[in-house]
Amino acid sequence: MAGMTIEQMRNQVRSIIDIDNTDISDDVLNRILGQGFDQIVYSERRWPFYEINLEPPFVNGTKDYSLDSLRGTTTSITDHAGETVTLSLRDILSIRTDDHIVTFIGTDAADYDYPKNQDASGAPWEWLFFNETVRFFPTPNSTDAFYVRAIRNATDFGASTASGTKPDIPDAFHSIITTYGIWKTYLQQEDPVMAQQYMTQFHMELDNVARRYADMPAPQPLLLNNRRSSRWASGLGPLRYSTSGGVIW
Repeated sequence: MAGMTIEQMRNQVRSIIDIDNTDISDDVLNRILGQGFDQIVYSERRWPFYEINLEPPFVNGTKDYSLDSLRGTTTSITDHAGETVTLSLRDILSIRTDDHIVTFIGTDAADYDYPKNQDASGAPWEWLFFNETVRFFPTPNSTDAFYVRAIRNATDFGASTASGTKPDIPDAFHSIITTYGIWKTYLQQEDPVMAQQYMTQFHMELDNVARRYADMPAPQPLLLNNRRSSRWASGLGPLRYSTSGGVIW
């Protein structure tokens, strides 16, 4: 399906409600559409379409790495809207080196296994994620590259967005952002009955499309009680609840 620019979203909202820009300004409607975009983006912490692979280097003698430092030399990307934007990271999925997977561990395990009065160095085998910072165990003693699979932040959308710009999200979600705009604009026009109908429609549409993106890839077999050395599949990380209503490790 064809994507929609923010101008096309505004036009559809006004056409359905039968209003014009004297009833609600472009700026106000842009902000409403931006809120709808944020509702979708932040309804799932790890949308697969924001995944990115990076190859930052270790810093000899440094165990803590901020999210920004994990970008390495990849400081900008092309987003779903075709715009070149500054890369910023939201979450880390997995880390590996050339010859092994670096296993995620929880804070309690790190406190138990790595006392503060002992600071070993070597090739990292485990990592902890706390306060938006990755900590490696033991402390890296090289400047070798390692490999990070991460989730990036979406490009801001809404206020101050140019009329010809599309949101940084797959096309399937564009009409859902528009539905959110219709819902909130009906509220702005003091029509709570129609607003209720479009609120229900927004959640139904989002749930339907989100299920498609949360589905397991067709080539991937379903493995039960299988141990995987990754942050979520190992069972060491917190449970993840998707919009599909299921529990995803």
